[in-house]
Amino acid sequence: MSGRFYDVIIVGAGPAGSYLAYKLASLGYDVAVFEEKNTSGLNVCCTGIISTECFQSLDLGTDTILTKLSSARFFSPSGRCLRLQTEKIQAYVVNRLLLDKAIASKAQSQGAQYFFSSPVIDIIPGKDSIQAETLCSGVKDIFSARAVVLANGFRPELPRKLGLGKINNFLVGAQVEVEAKNVDEFEIYFGQEVAPGAFAWLVPTSTNKAYVGLLATSQAKLYLQKFLNNLFSQGRITSREMEIRQKAIPLGTLAHSYGDRVLVIGDAAGQVKPTTGGGIYFGHFGAQIAADVLDEALSSDNLTAGQLSRYQKRWKAKMGKELSRGYWARWAYTKLSDRQIEGIFNMFDFNGMTEALLNSGNFSFDWHSRLILTVLRRSSAYPLLKIKHLFFRGVSS
Repeated sequence: MSGRFYDVIIVGAGPAGSYLAYKLASLGYDVAVFEEKNTSGLNVCCTGIISTECFQSLDLGTDTILTKLSSARFFSPSGRCLRLQTEKIQAYVVNRLLLDKAIASKAQSQGAQYFFSSPVIDIIPGKDSIQAETLCSGVKDIFSARAVVLANGFRPELPRKLGLGKINNFLVGAQVEVEAKNVDEFEIYFGQEVAPGAFAWLVPTSTNKAYVGLLATSQAKLYLQKFLNNLFSQGRITSREMEIRQKAIPLGTLAHSYGDRVLVIGDAAGQVKPTTGGGIYFGHFGAQIAADVLDEALSSDNLTAGQLSRYQKRWKAKMGKELSRGYWARWAYTKLSDRQIEGIFNMFDFNGMTEALLNSGNFSFDWHSRLILTVLRRSSAYPLLKIKHLFFRGVSS
């Protein structure tokens, strides 16, 4: 296959990359997808929680669903529990291996060609084409295309080499699947001693299994081990010696998610919810927009950075405000003490605030910033956080 020329080469066979491959291939373009793993979705560090809206947009079979979520329990640093329940199912926990394979299968059914065990080690721009240097099953090879899309997760090397910038800030996610007892609801744990700057979770995946994980600003594996030990001592889980997987999650976006003959989507571009670290939904948006922009560019044979800049303008218009608010909300949360977090939980015990928030226009499974800002405004630290936020805005402008 060496020397074959494609319309588009996509680096990465995750949900965003494979969905883009499916859309472009269904439009008649010759698409190749290069994935470093030997199959889609293998050993992914992800809870697989996606909204019903996202699931419907992906148009997948129900066999990918592990559990359905319509309620959740939130735990304060002291252990106080706040339970939220909605009438409708808000989200699904999906099997990421099956999810990734299902989207890849849809792309392949439209003619997209997949190269597994084939990491892309370099991208070489040219005037009339762009090349991807790969290691196909350990053998170095070069493939050419009219355009390349980076959809290979948070990997700073290639975007930096291509002059697209670098995302400097990130969280670390750590997760393990364990044997569990009586876990039938999504559980979220807050506290700077539990997960500094973020939160921990317990997510049921079947009758006797669950994902246990957390996000942290550093030492995520260490904090997760402590959290597992605590759950084990409570009898909530029956094992704690499983392999812990880790993943870096970007906080910020690339300065340029486009270049001559290049686009960047998903985690690679920073299209990730700053509040939860979830990237499937926003990456899906990025893939949809990239498909439209690439179709226009390929049809007109204009793949210059100027033409492809439409991609960044469109996805920023779709989710840019949510991302910027989310970054501030996350920064604000990191400044809260456990006592202040406890105060927010106390607040929910009065005046029917829980019901009011659930029934307000601020509640959305995918768009978190308005809800979080509403909650933070009632924190005792909010006046200081607001002043500092305004100061930063003034300096940056």
